Amino acid sequence: MGHWFIDIFDWMATLPPMWAYGTILVIAFGENVLPPIPGDMVVVFGGYLVGLGQLEFVPVIVLSTIGGAAGFMTMYAVGFRLGDALLDPKRFRWIPRDKIEKAREWIGKWGFGVVAANRFLSGLRSVISLTVGMAHMRPTTTAAYAALSAFLWTTVIAYLGLQVGQNWKVVRVYLSTYAWLVTGLLAIVVVVQMGRFYLRKRSA
Repeated sequence: MGHWFIDIFDWMATLPPMWAYGTILVIAFGENVLPPIPGDMVVVFGGYLVGLGQLEFVPVIVLSTIGGAAGFMTMYAVGFRLGDALLDPKRFRWIPRDKIEKAREWIGKWGFGVVAANRFLSGLRSVISLTVGMAHMRPTTTAAYAALSAFLWTTVIAYLGLQVGQNWKVVRVYLSTYAWLVTGLLAIVVVVQMGRFYLRKRSA
């Protein structure tokens, strides 16, 4: 983690509670729109500040959930509005088309379950929200599952920050390892399912 991120946390520790809550809300939203923003670690740090008595646990969870769900639905709206035009490499070079196709496979198999799991898939959240929007999945149901996913995930990591105290930065290592493991396992599942489908089609 760069010194810039550390500076953010040092700065947050000096803020009055209302400003700290506002920062958590804004960064939880921004993480979905600009993935390099360290949204998860800000929530973990929020849990650490709860342990210090500077913040309250419930507002940290509520604001993180609102910010995360609102950010997800913002990217959903972009996908809904632009559709397959997002796959045009001349207009949107920054869009990871391979990840979009992977997300489409997952949505085709698990539907709204992918939305419910999106917060647990670090690195793919923005891609999933875009893809769900491109698929024109029901907005109200999507928003409900996005909020549920954000609530469950932020509760877990804020509680970790609360429990580990001064060692809150250690959580980043575990979150990074977790993200790679989950993504790898999902990729294996998709490949196995595609192989089974191909073999059944050949047999038929």
